[in-house]
Amino acid sequence: MILKTTNLILRPWQIEDAEYLYNLAKNPKIGPIAGWPPHESVEDSLNIIKTVFSKKETYAIILDNILIGCVGLLFHPDCNHYWGDNSAELGYWIGEEYWGRGYTVEASKVLIKRAFDNLNVNQIYATYRAENTQSKRVLEKLNFKYFDNLINVDYSGIEFSEIAMVLKK
Repeated sequence: MILKTTNLILRPWQIEDAEYLYNLAKNPKIGPIAGWPPHESVEDSLNIIKTVFSKKETYAIILDNILIGCVGLLFHPDCNHYWGDNSAELGYWIGEEYWGRGYTVEASKVLIKRAFDNLNVNQIYATYRAENTQSKRVLEKLNFKYFDNLINVDYSGIEFSEIAMVLKK
């Protein structure tokens, strides 16, 4: 499945994306705030493409033929929390040089529309670390509403506070 917006193409991840992914995901400002460690090698990135990014409804975000990030819908049991039947969890990240340009909102909108129109999803949840004001702003622009405060554990075993938001059909 390929999805298109005014500026972006959302397409499945490809093995050939590993080096581009590594160049974005090695940045320590991206992974940890999204809940994963910075990538340490192209091989790390390739492994993520083959496992995490190979799941259905997970897309590479492409701008002018350049990979700039990722957006996806996660379904139980692959999501971070169980949200109930007919639910999905929205996840996204974008390379630092593309922050503040509205691309995350643009990519997420087309995927949300797909979820509600074609995937039998009635509500979409998303979480962000309490200190991640950029992610909070993305969700507000997408009309997500506050759902709950949660405590989670990151990849290094440290507890953190996260905010859960919801968007209903």
